[in-house]
Amino acid sequence: MLKDVVRTKTYQNVIYQNGFLIKDKVVLDVGAGTGILSLFCAKAGAKHVYAIECSQMADMAKEIVEANGFSNVITVIKGKVEEIDLPTAKVDVIISEWMGYFLLYENMLNTVLYARDKWLVSDGLVLPDKASLYLTAIEDSEYKEDKIEFWNSVYGFNMSCIRKQAMMEPLVDNVNPDQIVTNSQLLKTMDISKMSPGDDAFTAPFKLIAQRTDFIHAIVAYFDVSFTKCHKLMGFSTGPRSKGTHWKQTVLYLEDAISMCEGEALTGSMTVEKNKINPRDVDITVKYDFNGKHYEVSRTQHYKMR
Repeated sequence: MLKDVVRTKTYQNVIYQNGFLIKDKVVLDVGAGTGILSLFCAKAGAKHVYAIECSQMADMAKEIVEANGFSNVITVIKGKVEEIDLPTAKVDVIISEWMGYFLLYENMLNTVLYARDKWLVSDGLVLPDKASLYLTAIEDSEYKEDKIEFWNSVYGFNMSCIRKQAMMEPLVDNVNPDQIVTNSQLLKTMDISKMSPGDDAFTAPFKLIAQRTDFIHAIVAYFDVSFTKCHKLMGFSTGPRSKGTHWKQTVLYLEDAISMCEGEALTGSMTVEKNKINPRDVDITVKYDFNGKHYEVSRTQHYKMR
């Protein structure tokens, strides 16, 4: 992830170009990994940084901190946020790169919220503080035919049970902007500084309007992240028209190849919730309706990010 330039440079620019957010502040880095965000904060003049990492990477982070001469400023703590004792009662800033694929798959959001509620001062900052999920729709007949419809007849044999499974598994991939047929719709914005645990489960409506006449084979989800407390708004997008990140986009294939004319609308709703067995997994339900010149459909589809 260090090689994800969009992600890492955005955090670096936020910290270095907005020194007033970090200088002389006590900072908590949740899910510190190699400690790169902690190092940025230390270099920007943080009073002290507590870097929490539960994996074996914590041992490497300690070495990295020592090798760069910040042992007096950065304390690496190995363990789970929910289980460790922090050597300070309160922190001024919480910084974390908590986002997962589809924003919410295998994410650390609840851990950040736990740390916020336990240690952040009343007027403290969470970086980043906003995350927004968007939808658009694409033409993708080639992939759907090759990877999904293929299972209907494999050398003359019916293997459609595998097709059903393939349809339920969202694809994480880079979408070619030329495939986009509709507008992009804001589905959900989360304010990390104010939201409650559980607010990441939601149902939200969408309306995707065709910007050209084409077929729709899939809905695509992506997210933007914002740092709104900077001198000027900063952040990054994982959308198909933005510079690529390791999060890519999440593609949810539709049962139907919907023939849309320019100006026609695909309406519906998306429900997102944690899987009841494994809360790091995500269950997605899409209900959609279309009543166009050449095609009509009303359907509900279920997806599982595992």
